[in-house]
Amino acid sequence: MAWLIAIILILIVCCWLAYIGIKASEVDWGGWAINWIDGIGRLLCKYHHHLPDTKIPLPETGAAIVVANHVSGLDPFLLLAACRRPLRFLIAREQYERPVLHWLFKASGCIPVDRSGKPELALRQALRALEAGEVLALFPHGKIHLDLDPPRKLKRGAVRLSAWTNAPIYPVRINGVGGEGKEALAPFIPSHVELIMAEPFVCNINETKDMLERVRKTIEI
Repeated sequence: MAWLIAIILILIVCCWLAYIGIKASEVDWGGWAINWIDGIGRLLCKYHHHLPDTKIPLPETGAAIVVANHVSGLDPFLLLAACRRPLRFLIAREQYERPVLHWLFKASGCIPVDRSGKPELALRQALRALEAGEVLALFPHGKIHLDLDPPRKLKRGAVRLSAWTNAPIYPVRINGVGGEGKEALAPFIPSHVELIMAEPFVCNINETKDMLERVRKTIEI
């Protein structure tokens, strides 16, 4: 009898989790499972990391590029929770190919970057996504980089893509993450997160250096 009660309780909990995840989702990713993860991620950011309700002011349609500092494995969830449109992240291929997580990265439209081979292939795929009116998300530092770390040169992918497509860049500074420097554990460590958003801008092909400096002034202290 005890095992039957346990099974019923497990089913009730599973149904409750499924319901609250789908209810909290604000973006249609094209699949039940990924929509549920979107909703659970938003709840996690709101209640466990105290992310304010302020949204990144993306256009309702059309291409855009979100760029941010990268301090932990929580960062993609924070950016997703702050948007009402799907974000396609550019991520390192070794991350993209991770067992178990690969299906999630693929289902959410992540673009793998082969940093040791042909990174221009990822730029071409990103260019096609922008031409199709999608929203990209990039971390110009290329990997987790804390304020106390030695200076790191920002990658030019975002400003180049903006100059080629006239897609506006939305710079975001992530502050207050409790699990700074951590990847897998960061979502579980409580935070009081703040997102600082600068005015969006479109890059000119002849001013990419200045535009990259403009990004730096927002995402770095």
